[in-house]
Amino acid sequence: MEIRVTYHPGSLTRSIGSSSRSDSPRRVATQPGTDTRSVAVTMRTPGDDFELAVGFLYTEGLIDSPRQVSKISYCSGDEPQEYNLVEVRLRSGASFDPSQLNRNFYMTSSCGICGKASLDAVENLGCEPFLPPPEGEGMRVSPAVIRELPDRLRESQPVFGRTGGLHAAGLFDVDGELRVIREDVGRHNAVDKLIGHEFLERRTPLTDRILCVSGRASFEILQKAVMGGIPFVVAVGAPSSLAVEFARRFRMTLVGFARAGGFNLYSGEERVGAPGRTGASEPTDASPPTPGLTTPTSEAP
Repeated sequence: MEIRVTYHPGSLTRSIGSSSRSDSPRRVATQPGTDTRSVAVTMRTPGDDFELAVGFLYTEGLIDSPRQVSKISYCSGDEPQEYNLVEVRLRSGASFDPSQLNRNFYMTSSCGICGKASLDAVENLGCEPFLPPPEGEGMRVSPAVIRELPDRLRESQPVFGRTGGLHAAGLFDVDGELRVIREDVGRHNAVDKLIGHEFLERRTPLTDRILCVSGRASFEILQKAVMGGIPFVVAVGAPSSLAVEFARRFRMTLVGFARAGGFNLYSGEERVGAPGRTGASEPTDASPPTPGLTTPTSEAP
């Protein structure tokens, strides 16, 4: 969508052309057998809708294998096609518990969520804490790589470069190579799209990958990461205190305020450092970022 805007650089004013990425509601429906159920409605940036649909179902614990999915399509009817209703058809015999939707609702709500209840709910979905790697083995990411991730993510955001209005989620390997990136007006949607892509490619769980998000790290982002099997989350902004509690409970590595000058490490230091080294220390002449936490009350998208 093209929108005229007025730019104010200091004391000058000039009219310029700019792009605004549209967002619209998208509804997900599942069809277990012959029964169709409406699952969720979310505001999203159009594009990668099928990945978003299955990513949401997977990270909410409603499906656990791509073998359960027989078909994904846009629903059509008497009204003109607007491509905002996605139907995920499940194979006959695929387990689907609609009551799971009610149990998950409060867990992802931004209004008055209960910390302990939310953490317990994720465990009830079958998630277990990540096992710490043996001494000198397992996933290890150097501090230098972590500091580079935000810039690498930003360089790969084509829509943000035109609009400045979208969040991004990127999946990196331990060497800092970008494997997948998705953008959306909602950070949780970007994560669902990314994990949904890997789910459809049969690459989940993502136990050797790093999730980097362009905004802050909320409880919901951590929940989706652990459901996708991702043990390492890097955020450009601050984590909420509930996200920190979640990361420590599930033995995840959580980094916040990541930038070229440094980062804050909140949990999981055993995964930070060059292979064969212990701890996250590394000589640097850069000043560390200012420590900070947002509160659980700021869990809104």
